[in-house]
Amino acid sequence: MHNIINKIEFIKSEIKRTIQKKQPKSQNPEIIAVSKTFPSEKILPLIKYGHIHFGENKIQEAEDKWVKLKEEYNHVKLHMVGKLQSNKAKKAVQLFDYIHSLDNAKLAEKISKFELQFNKKINIFIQVNLGNEEQKSGITKSDLKGFYDFCTKNLSLNIIGLMCIPPQNLDSVNYFNDLNNLAKTFNLSNLSMGMSHDYIEAINCGSTFVRIGEMIFGKRIIQ
Repeated sequence: MHNIINKIEFIKSEIKRTIQKKQPKSQNPEIIAVSKTFPSEKILPLIKYGHIHFGENKIQEAEDKWVKLKEEYNHVKLHMVGKLQSNKAKKAVQLFDYIHSLDNAKLAEKISKFELQFNKKINIFIQVNLGNEEQKSGITKSDLKGFYDFCTKNLSLNIIGLMCIPPQNLDSVNYFNDLNNLAKTFNLSNLSMGMSHDYIEAINCGSTFVRIGEMIFGKRIIQ
């Protein structure tokens, strides 16, 4: 069996074990295999094995790899998990099925515009900056209600959940629980949280999408 398949099977078994311990038991979260910096030949074994969810964080790289791949494997779901500039919104709407990093009104307006143009609805997560970190993108907790209302009522965006990247070197669990509680106030059932180093903690806190790259593909190829 291909090494990458072994790795994703290990992650699935860890997730299954975690869920079996949880009371009440949660839904089985989706694993987004974050394939940034890795070429198509590294991705294909996973697609052929039946994995559906993949993540990229740069538009140009995603376009180079996935336009062709999605023509052949149109059941695959592609997730934009990185920072998205509003001037790249058109290509993002064309290529991606999910956007995890909606973090400002200008980007929201552009996504709405191109959804109408291409007659396509994207599944969208609002990125929340829980630690109020200046260097990080995301809507602050205090601005979240106004932004959520703007996206859903003014623009009719399909906001399916919230996303966060907790501050480094701090206990992620507090932030994951915080995001879960926030999502409940908006009746949102999806949470995009947890990466290779903390996906088990994220699942224990209710994550429905975990973004895992290094544990599946290995160390990143430096670009």
